[in-house]
Amino acid sequence: MSNLSLRGLEPEVLAELKAYALKENASVNSIVLRLINKGLGRQASKPARKRHHDLDALAGSWSQADAVDFQQATRAFDEIDPSIWK
Repeated sequence: MSNLSLRGLEPEVLAELKAYALKENASVNSIVLRLINKGLGRQASKPARKRHHDLDALAGSWSQADAVDFQQATRAFDEIDPSIWK
């Protein structure tokens, strides 16, 4: 693998690259490599991640009583069995 220094990159372009990398949860380097390969026709572009909204109605819908019930029902999972960790 070779290294490449890029000169003359406008600050706005770098900011866009960083924002895009953050959105894609990737490094700027991997984004630049992906864009170069795509521009050269060497690889198909990565499909956009599809956002699912089928569970949105459940987010934040628990009442305080629901939360207490859940904590009580799962309390056993907080206990550590010392015999397993020997």
